[in-house]
Amino acid sequence: MRRIDEDIAKGQFQNLYLIYGEEDYLKLQYRNKLLKALVNEGDNMNYSKYEDAGIDVSQVIEQAETLPFFAEHRVILIENSGYGKKIPEQFGNYLSKIPESTIFIFVEHSVDKKGKLYKAAKAAGRDIEMNMPNESVLAKWVGAQLNEVKKQMKRDAWSQFLIMTHESMDNMSRELEKLISYVGDRNQITVEDVNAVCVAKVETKIFDMLNAISAKDMSKTMDLYQDMLSAKEPPMKILTMIVRQFRQMKVIKELSKFGNNASTIAGKMGMPDFAVRRTMQLSNNFSDVEISNLLEDAADFEERFKTGKLDEKMAVELLMMKYAGKN
Repeated sequence: MRRIDEDIAKGQFQNLYLIYGEEDYLKLQYRNKLLKALVNEGDNMNYSKYEDAGIDVSQVIEQAETLPFFAEHRVILIENSGYGKKIPEQFGNYLSKIPESTIFIFVEHSVDKKGKLYKAAKAAGRDIEMNMPNESVLAKWVGAQLNEVKKQMKRDAWSQFLIMTHESMDNMSRELEKLISYVGDRNQITVEDVNAVCVAKVETKIFDMLNAISAKDMSKTMDLYQDMLSAKEPPMKILTMIVRQFRQMKVIKELSKFGNNASTIAGKMGMPDFAVRRTMQLSNNFSDVEISNLLEDAADFEERFKTGKLDEKMAVELLMMKYAGKN
């Protein structure tokens, strides 16, 4: 991201930009930044856009070879083409000889780092991955939006907001807009506001359920389970997410034993640092033996469901009863 900002500030651009990663909000923001800096408003002669599969590569190359008309650059945007994974050989070879007056901007979800597109972008120093930022960056981003409307968010409200909305920056932006409208003339957003307005994702409910299981709170555990069933969440999906969370706890516990802190673990596991810290806290409520036993039981119940020996709803309930019940 910094490299794009520096290029725009200096007015000096590379011939190839590859913007990729899971955070669509950031990809859109930086794609638009580049386009605003490179393309004059309404200039359709020097700007072309291609997206999705079935792009005519010969046509793209022909445009790239055409000099810009009364402009410094010809800009070609290619989005969601799948070229991050596999690019046609003719086009891949062409990326090493792009004319100085042509700039390609590729926006992809994922890339093969052995592929020709990634290698060409890396050679230009503009292979730019955009994933969910860490908590510090997100706090500054949300804080800036709140400052614009002269509002503040209490610390506990921010923690809850982050937990409930961290699926993506786009989701956070939508939920923040709802919160701002909800509080009206009040300048302080509270945790009660967050709970009243923001929609808890299933991942958040799973985490709450695991907290209830660790506290041996059977009533709350079953209430959360019923809430998810009422929201049409399949029992096997719920079981899969429970297993995923316990696997993460197991790995985080192991990494912690070797002295890795939350930031280091986040980098190794590809998780946001705040999610790692939250999972670390939860893992302290379970012994290594409990985590291993639950994973074994979950695999056993899933197998019994798949072989028709157990109803899927009952499979999840049995797991909860065993681990949320009083010892």
